[in-house]
Amino acid sequence: MDKSNLSLKYFSFDIFASLIVWVLFVVFRKAINDIPIFENLSIVIPSFDYLTSILLFPFYCSFIHYLTGFYRNPTKNSRINVFTNTFVSALFISNSVFLGLMLPHGIVSYEYFYTSMLVLFVLLFVFTFFFRSVVFSQVHRYFATKIWTINTLVIGTNTLAQKIAKDINEHAHYNTFTGFISTGKLQTDSSDKVLGDMSQIANIIKKYTIQEAIVVLDEKADEKQLFNIINLLYQFDIDIQFTPRLYEILIGSAKISHMGTIPLVSITQLSMSDWQACVKRFLDIIISILALLISSPFLLYFMIRIKKDSKGPVFYRQERIGRFGRPFNILKLRTMQIDSEGKIPQLSSEEDERITEVGKLFRKYRIDEIPQFWNILRGDMSLVGPRPERKFYINQIIAEAPYYCLLYKIRPGLTSWGPIKIGYADTLDKMIERLNYDIIYLENMSVFNDIKILIYTFETILRGKGI
Repeated sequence: MDKSNLSLKYFSFDIFASLIVWVLFVVFRKAINDIPIFENLSIVIPSFDYLTSILLFPFYCSFIHYLTGFYRNPTKNSRINVFTNTFVSALFISNSVFLGLMLPHGIVSYEYFYTSMLVLFVLLFVFTFFFRSVVFSQVHRYFATKIWTINTLVIGTNTLAQKIAKDINEHAHYNTFTGFISTGKLQTDSSDKVLGDMSQIANIIKKYTIQEAIVVLDEKADEKQLFNIINLLYQFDIDIQFTPRLYEILIGSAKISHMGTIPLVSITQLSMSDWQACVKRFLDIIISILALLISSPFLLYFMIRIKKDSKGPVFYRQERIGRFGRPFNILKLRTMQIDSEGKIPQLSSEEDERITEVGKLFRKYRIDEIPQFWNILRGDMSLVGPRPERKFYINQIIAEAPYYCLLYKIRPGLTSWGPIKIGYADTLDKMIERLNYDIIYLENMSVFNDIKILIYTFETILRGKGI
């Protein structure tokens, strides 16, 4: 079994479990109503209604399991997490199936109703948990015997770095200490474990298949050095943690990790739970599809207006930096004259002469942003998240605010607190001010806050303020 296929294996067993459950539940319902189980061979050769339900029920179960976030980080699931997640999802599925599908048809007997619901819950929980436990035990055995492991770098060679390396070797179940990365003067006697310095980090991560890195700097090291290292590591899509200082401990960011007993602060782990992250992505997809369908008749009119107003293509593509610091092409309706920027990027403002007449209207009501729903569907962006910037401006922001790299942990968004509070960022100072709001959003991510931001955004658009 490959680690990359673990989510698929859990998913496949969940589908199999739900199929068994539904067949047994149909048998139970027939038996309790004194209906011959194999009358007309309805179990062996399903009727149309039975065939429909046996297809829809596993699909519904897998959808709920996805929304619980169970498949998101399957290698880090604990046994208690497997139990709790299975219990909650089985309870929700059994209740929703009865209340949503069977209640509208009327209740002949409440005793029969609640008995049937309990039977469905027990069957679903028992079979799903059994198969998940089989997979979990296999995963646990693979990690225990080091068939699987998470190769971990310690960036730094000071006394604390050596202590963390020892902690990983003695206490970590999932991780294997791979080596140190020097950030300056060598401070460890274990020179054989020093794999190189930061200039060689790309080759080292590839050579040793590194999946996690712990940044351990001296107390004297400034924050700029820390964020420079983090900024460099983000492009490799690995988990990044660092040793906390007093501030992180006081605000509760420091947590005891699965690697040992020393508290660490995770840079790449989201502040929102796995289930909320899955619901967030689901809402991204559903709302984007609806928005594109609803706006499609109007897009033709907008395209005609653009072509009549000025020469050039209807759509405008521009490279922006997204999740993990990776570039992508953002899609917009063109609102400026073609070749209006030249070789050096320029920020725009409300009075910018390069903006076309129809472009002013589009920007006022954010009509030019509609094609970005396609970026959201592709996974480049989210509905809510920091607005993506160009590399040219990111480099300038990082020089003043090196913590910009923290935004790389999530998808950029169509809207967020920053654009609502600041509006169009037509200066570097405004970009940094907007960044501070985005950091606040990052630390308080939740589905509820996303919905609140979308409502504020909709209100702002209706007033024609743009953002």
